[in-house]
Amino acid sequence: MVFSQYQTILEVGTRGRALYEITSEVSQELRRSGLDEGMLHLMVRHTSASLLIQENADPDVRVDLERFFSRLCPDGDALYTHTMEGPDDMPAHVRSALTAVQLSVPFRNRSMLLGTWQGIYLWEHRTAPHRRQIVLHAQGVTQASRRSV
Repeated sequence: MVFSQYQTILEVGTRGRALYEITSEVSQELRRSGLDEGMLHLMVRHTSASLLIQENADPDVRVDLERFFSRLCPDGDALYTHTMEGPDDMPAHVRSALTAVQLSVPFRNRSMLLGTWQGIYLWEHRTAPHRRQIVLHAQGVTQASRRSV
């Protein structure tokens, strides 16, 4: 069986602290890969943002997640000594440390095997807009390579 790989960088512009669904953009890149079945790995190249698989049906879930983390990691807390990049920077690092900077998602027939209500999100933890880079690395097989076995 012949395995192939595909790697690209997805750039996402944010408008500040929020969860941004990127499922369709990731799906588009997966189709572009030409791979039919395998594993897709995603990694955000920043220490103040994270990746999340979360419910995509009810937007209140995202609101509640943000409220919870605002209480858990408040901006401007006197606890932090790393403050030179602003009062939201160290809380953003803590949020990133408590969540995930990488995900792995299996795929088949060029589609991610996500649950019915699952979506992939970039979670921007800073309050200002940023351009974030997400490395996508797919490993798998194509129909042609499966037929040749």
